[in-house]
Amino acid sequence: MKGAAVANDSTQLKTDSSGTKLERGLSSRHIQLMAISGAVGTGLFMGSGKTISAAGPSVIFVYMIIGFMLFFVMRALGEILLSNLNYKTFADFAGDLLGPWAAFFTGWTYWFCWVVTGIADVVAIAQYVAYWWSEIPLWLPALCCILLLAGLNLPTVKAFGETEFWFSLVKIVAILALIVCGLAMIATGFSSSEGDTASFVHLWAHGGMFPTGFMGFVAGFQIAVFAFVGIELVGTAAAETKDPEKNLPKAINSIPLRVILFYVGALTVLMAVTPWYKFSADESPFVGMFSMAGLAAAAGLVNFVVLTAAASSANSGIYSTSRMLYALSQDGDAPKKFSKLSTTQVPRNALLFSCMFLLAAVVLLYAGDSVAQAFTLVTTVSALCFMFVWSMILISYLAFRKRRPHLHDASKFKVPGGMGAPYMVLAFFVFILWALTTQADTRAALLATPLWFLVVGLSYLKMRKSDSHQALRAAHQAKVLAENEAAAIYRES
Repeated sequence: MKGAAVANDSTQLKTDSSGTKLERGLSSRHIQLMAISGAVGTGLFMGSGKTISAAGPSVIFVYMIIGFMLFFVMRALGEILLSNLNYKTFADFAGDLLGPWAAFFTGWTYWFCWVVTGIADVVAIAQYVAYWWSEIPLWLPALCCILLLAGLNLPTVKAFGETEFWFSLVKIVAILALIVCGLAMIATGFSSSEGDTASFVHLWAHGGMFPTGFMGFVAGFQIAVFAFVGIELVGTAAAETKDPEKNLPKAINSIPLRVILFYVGALTVLMAVTPWYKFSADESPFVGMFSMAGLAAAAGLVNFVVLTAAASSANSGIYSTSRMLYALSQDGDAPKKFSKLSTTQVPRNALLFSCMFLLAAVVLLYAGDSVAQAFTLVTTVSALCFMFVWSMILISYLAFRKRRPHLHDASKFKVPGGMGAPYMVLAFFVFILWALTTQADTRAALLATPLWFLVVGLSYLKMRKSDSHQALRAAHQAKVLAENEAAAIYRES
């Protein structure tokens, strides 16, 4: 069996070297840091002040619950991807298991998610650069950022992996530094200038763990869910991952530990040092923590970390949108030119097309909206679209269990909780949708988002009628069927 696996891998590498398939250039080191970067998003740095002020100490449970639910999404993603290594993305298996419409809706919605998020990230980056160089016109750092990230992604997939590795490392070091700094303050009984002594007692001494009531607790979910956007990124990178049967499970299984350490750990320490009601919804709590620790350059340091986090998100967006367009093109759901690879197996046309949309950020910089306003808008729109993608992963898993029970039985990476787990998470997403209706700003975005699905639906109806699309789809389906049969035989042998 091991020999068969080696043979299978060598065939894949041989095909890749011919320039017809994506290269498996992402190592375990890249995948592990990408998984951390996906699980720990910009929202922790930019939105944690707002979640704390809305939900109080109960925000700890908010992040734990979201992390717990999304763990099952990732396990479902992992089990399906590992059942057939010919799947390039989750849009591939959605189309295979649910039908062509699912691949079209999932792929284009995921592309839209990251384009919208990327535009907001570039706007934020320009504003953060202005913190140091206010005399520079905002369009210049925005344009430089887009060109730089495009330049880093164009050479090879390994170049993207290296960039994301170092971006992620900055975030990790900042969070760990905050936790260590906060624990030191608690251990030494640090007192702030306002007379607050650092202690874990603050977690329940000011109105209990749920000081803002049930609706305050619900409000925390509206903001916090955006912090997990990108957690599925390792699924997008599956086709370019070395030894996916080893590296994907390792990255996915470590998600609960990351949530506890980076979210629960950081927020617990923050609220133990400063009572929850003193946090501002408009400021990053990281600045206050480092300032109290006596770091004179705290604001500049946190500005650099948040800038890096935004750059990491934009970098992930450029990568994921280009790979999704590549997969859609191969399926006949996007123009054929997007399936063309460079000599280094990078979908260059798809990458440049996505970068072109990021230029909209330059226009938004002069539209009069603040970073906070843009961030609020994108959190709701992105959260809704990403929840759709996560839901499609779960629905695909339910179809997988029904249509491919033999592959599930042969899997070494089964979803814990069986068939009940996907239904539980889908019910949780319904709760999130309800939570988004409780506030005016999120309700407006909730009502506007269906317009995107209307556009996608009309585009699909138009495209499926074309002869060229039907011919390409038929050829692709025949190829997928042959690959699935070969994968099934391989798994069962």
